Amino acid sequence: MKIAILNGSPKGQISVTMQYVHFLEQKFPAVEFKIFDIALKIKKLEKDNKTFQEIIGEISAADAVLWAFPLYFFLVCSQYKRFIELIFERNETAAFRGKPAASLSTSINFFDHAAHNYINAICDDLKMKYFGPYSAEMSDLHKSRERQRLKTFGELFIKAIKEGIPAIKNYKPLIAQGTVYKPAKLMSVETNGKKVLIAVDDMSKSPNLRKMVENLQKTFFPAAELVQLKDIDIKGGCLGCMQCGMDNVCVYEGKDGFIDFFNQKIKTADVLFFAGSIHDRYLSSLWKCFFDRSFFNGHIPVLRDKQIGYVISGPFTQIYNLREILEAHVGMQDSNLVGFVSDDMGSSAEINAALQIVASNAVMYSKLAYIKPRTFYQVAGKKLFRDAVWSRLRIVFQADHKYYKKHGFYNFPQKNYKWRLINSSIVLLTKIPFIRHEFIKRMKVEMIRPFNNVLKKRV
Repeated sequence: MKIAILNGSPKGQISVTMQYVHFLEQKFPAVEFKIFDIALKIKKLEKDNKTFQEIIGEISAADAVLWAFPLYFFLVCSQYKRFIELIFERNETAAFRGKPAASLSTSINFFDHAAHNYINAICDDLKMKYFGPYSAEMSDLHKSRERQRLKTFGELFIKAIKEGIPAIKNYKPLIAQGTVYKPAKLMSVETNGKKVLIAVDDMSKSPNLRKMVENLQKTFFPAAELVQLKDIDIKGGCLGCMQCGMDNVCVYEGKDGFIDFFNQKIKTADVLFFAGSIHDRYLSSLWKCFFDRSFFNGHIPVLRDKQIGYVISGPFTQIYNLREILEAHVGMQDSNLVGFVSDDMGSSAEINAALQIVASNAVMYSKLAYIKPRTFYQVAGKKLFRDAVWSRLRIVFQADHKYYKKHGFYNFPQKNYKWRLINSSIVLLTKIPFIRHEFIKRMKVEMIRPFNNVLKKRV
């Protein structure tokens, strides 16, 4: 049996993810694990079709495929994303059709579900038999229980391959919408000194996208600044070298134009609109590269207090996973989501109305400095990173630690001595039956009592 391992780490074999693959190799010596460093060699695969075809041939000859990757900014890295785009662009889907597939990731378990959902959907689009995901926390391999879990995963996957066990299809094919967007003149929105920037990957890829962006741009007075990512000198995707973790200085510093663009354009805008077209189940790999490369800021919310909206061409309303990723990104940045506008949301009139709404609201919210309350994404995500940076990742992310310490991120509950005392005392008292009975009886009233001082009328 041969399993094709599609390595999604830009670091190639010097990757945490590959150590989990090597563990499977050791546990199942009868299986041939054929590893292809997809992300590391993406530029060669783009330019050298012969090399690309050799890999496609190996995949076609394999009995199954394992998509193995680290998490990069809510998803797979841009280089891996580009390989997936090439499969469809070069019409090489037949090599994958009918093959059993699984996905294996390493991360700190932040949005790992979204990355696996994406790969699952890609497998369904390729008509593969998706067995399931295995999401490992980076250090799991050091724990005997987790090693046993990974071994069991391998056993089950191999069993599914050998026995041709059917797979559940979780994602329906995307249905292309036939709307030809017709722009209409919108009411002018005065920016009142707020800087509005529209960043789009490549307007030439979609007439609808171009027309929506142009209509949005001229709705603002003065007109919003427009930048296309294709015009930015971006040498390549994030390399996963972690150099930026020390002091937020990227290995690409001074070698291309991305960092200056991000610092001088993205960071200085009050209102940001990100625009692009759907490519498979995400935006383009160029947009993915933008997000990955922005990681030179580490886990610091450098877009704090900005108003952010999205303008998207393609079947966006059918891809909830993408919506969730984009919403979470805005929340984690401590910024405010103005809304989504897509050309599959309805008629041209509905699209124009939506553009008017996001334009007006973005400026109004910015003037009022309005940021929506935090939700699960932001609250839980920040605690996950807080704990990781405080402990074993502090050595790598020293810049994050410095920022977190200065801005009060280390708000561990054990530091709240007042509530520790209250909790200990009341828990002890409620062991007494009659006090426990009275406590339960008065609980609802007591929960709202502290709000009285806030709500009482003041003279």
